[in-house]
Amino acid sequence: MQFEMYNSGHVTKRGALIVLEGLDRCGKTTQCGRLVSFLEGNGLPVEAWRFPDRNTDTGRMISSYLTNNSELDDQTIHLLFSANRWEKRSLMENKLRNGTTLVVDRYSYSGVSFSAAKGLNVKWCKAPEKGLIAPDLVVFLDILPEEAARRGNYGFERYEQLEFQKNVAHYYRILNDATWKVIDASLPLELIENQIQKLALESIDSCQEKPLSSLWLDD
Repeated sequence: MQFEMYNSGHVTKRGALIVLEGLDRCGKTTQCGRLVSFLEGNGLPVEAWRFPDRNTDTGRMISSYLTNNSELDDQTIHLLFSANRWEKRSLMENKLRNGTTLVVDRYSYSGVSFSAAKGLNVKWCKAPEKGLIAPDLVVFLDILPEEAARRGNYGFERYEQLEFQKNVAHYYRILNDATWKVIDASLPLELIENQIQKLALESIDSCQEKPLSSLWLDD
């Protein structure tokens, strides 16, 4: 595949919004880092993003909550997670339109799945996410909750509890549609990496023909 950065010599082709999702300790952060390095090595403009972004005002509140240093009710923390994505939306759009591919560790699907796992209504959880930029590629790293729980540092943060993660997995299955690319997260790292690389290159190539779209407006 060839990736020209400009068409007509002037207009920058847009970047792809690539999202990695999955349970805690499924390997998302590792694979995001590997994918960014791979794309950089191929001369493509790319940035690694992660939600929640703990460097913003809302992100600092979320971080305090996740590390069990503060308490918030379920509706409030859900809306904070959503606001954390909304406050980056304009920058995200600008980056994409100017040719930068964004590799994102967690996005709205995590927000909905984790909040629904606590008993909140799925439709209510999706409502504040409507209008965020829809990903060009969603890669779901599929792992049994029991296997994820055996991985290092499990249990450090609030949501890293086996029974809760089983509930999260249930709601991920509800959100999963035909556009998601599901990869077995129990495979060797290199095999997972190679599959994601191929999907990412295909997405970067094909998104040139597609306008940016919005998430869940038809729901």
